[in-house]
Amino acid sequence: MKPTSKLVGIFSMVLLIGISTSLIAQNKNSFEVQAKVKNGMIAGSYDTKTGIQKYFGIPFAKPPVGELRWKAPQPLDNWTGVKETNKFGPRAVQAPVFGDMDFKSDGISEDCLYLNVWTPADRNTKDLPVLVYFYGGGFVAGDGSEPRYNGEAMAQKGIVVVTVNYRLNIFGFLAHPGLSAEAPYKASGNYGLMDQLASLQWVKENISAFGGDPKKVTIAGESAGSISVSYQMASPLAKDLIAGAIGESGAGINPTMAPTPLAEAEKMGADFAAQAGFNSIKELRALSTKDIYDVYNESKRFGFPVVMDGYFLPKTLPEIFEAKEQAMVPLLAGWNSAEIPGSAFMQGQSYTPDAFIAKVKETYPKDYEEVLSLHPHADAKEVERSATHLAADRFIAYSTWKWLDLHAKNSDQPVYRYLYSKLRPPLKDANLTPGLAGGTIKGGPKGPEAIGAPHACEIEYAMGNLPLVDVFAWTAEDYTVSKTFMNYFANFIKTGNPNGDGQAEWNAMKGTDTTPPVMVIDTESKLVKANDDARYHFHDKSYGNKK
Repeated sequence: MKPTSKLVGIFSMVLLIGISTSLIAQNKNSFEVQAKVKNGMIAGSYDTKTGIQKYFGIPFAKPPVGELRWKAPQPLDNWTGVKETNKFGPRAVQAPVFGDMDFKSDGISEDCLYLNVWTPADRNTKDLPVLVYFYGGGFVAGDGSEPRYNGEAMAQKGIVVVTVNYRLNIFGFLAHPGLSAEAPYKASGNYGLMDQLASLQWVKENISAFGGDPKKVTIAGESAGSISVSYQMASPLAKDLIAGAIGESGAGINPTMAPTPLAEAEKMGADFAAQAGFNSIKELRALSTKDIYDVYNESKRFGFPVVMDGYFLPKTLPEIFEAKEQAMVPLLAGWNSAEIPGSAFMQGQSYTPDAFIAKVKETYPKDYEEVLSLHPHADAKEVERSATHLAADRFIAYSTWKWLDLHAKNSDQPVYRYLYSKLRPPLKDANLTPGLAGGTIKGGPKGPEAIGAPHACEIEYAMGNLPLVDVFAWTAEDYTVSKTFMNYFANFIKTGNPNGDGQAEWNAMKGTDTTPPVMVIDTESKLVKANDDARYHFHDKSYGNKK
């Protein structure tokens, strides 16, 4: 029997009433709470089911718009009354570079300098450890509202969690002689990194209002977020604001988003502007957001580089660490077992020994014999594994290794290294495919079967957010891995040491270790001795970072 339009209408109404009732029921679990921060009162919500207070979309600097476009973040003005902080603020202006990012933000705007707080504090709580998390996305995309960064699960471990928005691409990293001339510190660029710095200064001034200890702030991030952590750890402006650092895949060390000298970055910016038909910053500032967005996207650029500006960043990271000028804090960092497919190295060639040898000779004409000796290639399986290692090391794994090595050699602080190896379960929807940023894309091209853990896949495990990323068919094993990884993170944030909870003992590495201890995070997590560091010592020479 064919349903009548009247029956369909009644069914739709019942369905809508059911959904509305469900939303009301969810809202009934929360009531308004208020906090007094330096600039005024804010109102968030308290969830009686989870015991967590949430404040979303808290401004931490003046909107970087109009005359403040391409300027270091400026202190907020005070406000009167109570500011509602119940929804995520707008995300930074960005193109949909990674279609797999899942934003919950309130639109897109240059007015994007907002942060979010989850806290387990009650009226008598104080001095809780704090986690400040920076999102990834290559400094061209990303937002603190993504479900995988949600701080509620970690807050239930007794930690105040903060996620931060920062400016991206042309808005966050353009250097230009005109901008340097007008800045009191006579440099330009790095605005996104200075936004992060401003958020850390805000945390220092305000986190006690949420039960947090401003002297116990651990910064963390993944990919560009991890690279951000390495830069904040190195910056003379930020290093005294942090008590610990966590890096998930990435550090600002050649070849991974290493800094560019100021003069070179200024020339890059001036050439970019001139090619677009603009000869002054005044002309660029007069453009609308849409016009800047169009000019940038038409250029086909993938962002602008971090700058050695003599202010936020005086030297390269190896130079800063070797001079022992970095933040002297515990560091926990690592990378994933298959950050990027081997095809990124082979570039269309098949996984045959002959093709691999040819590609290695082409890439390393002077050192190919050493590279081949370090990368087994007797058959297709070995070639795929070795090509994956080379692609990953050149992309992001080596720079993370170097960061750990530098800190272990040039500090007296504990340094913990991991390798995340858990293969993800299948997607629930066969029409979805995994994307590079860790999410999924509908109808994307099918990639090769993963032979390890791909880039960004560990975030929801480490932050305890598997239930919020519901596109994968999670199993009991996945929840076991998530619990383990999250416990290691939580313990490190609380004490500077990941150990506890009866989990496998994780020993710190020493600068003198030839086979440093590595915690392999997998279905059965275990500490092993690194047996492949010869690869990284080769890259150290190849990229010119070895002292």
